[in-house]
Amino acid sequence: MRSLFARDPLADPEPLIRRVYAYAAYRLGEGPDAEDVTSEVFERALRYRDSYDRSKGEPVAWLLGIAQRCASAALAARAERRTEVDDAAEGVSSPGFEDESVRRLTMAAAVAQLGDRDQELIALRFGADLTAAQIAQIVGAKTNTVEVALHRALDRLRSILEDESASRSSARPMLGPNAGVGSPERA
Repeated sequence: MRSLFARDPLADPEPLIRRVYAYAAYRLGEGPDAEDVTSEVFERALRYRDSYDRSKGEPVAWLLGIAQRCASAALAARAERRTEVDDAAEGVSSPGFEDESVRRLTMAAAVAQLGDRDQELIALRFGADLTAAQIAQIVGAKTNTVEVALHRALDRLRSILEDESASRSSARPMLGPNAGVGSPERA
């Protein structure tokens, strides 16, 4: 059995499926799009499993390389067909759902303001839960380079979130005893 794991990158697919789905869900959002990308990744992996070369990296790195291309294609297709506002989500009655939804939407909008490379690094790190060394293997860079790039991407993301937070708090209407009473000339 050990030789099977050494040759076949898909011999133990369950943890790989979870990693690929997590990456796809981070890039595309949870649900059917991420499921479709995950299916497409494993379809391609099965079709081209003979081309896998362990000396170039672990199976997860190979699969996430495929997932990057599939997710990029899905995002491009989504952008082409997006001419209307997305359908409203079904109501959920769990407490805190609204706050969690706002937090997720705020984070997604902030990540979308980043450049493609920053989005990709953040998706690999937090969506696929990869280490900097694993990401370096996928993107063909040194681990230190990836660590610095991740640090900078997170700084940019933090800055975007802080700017949005500041603009939301400055846009709040003034509430007080004289708010909306009228102009000073009438007093």
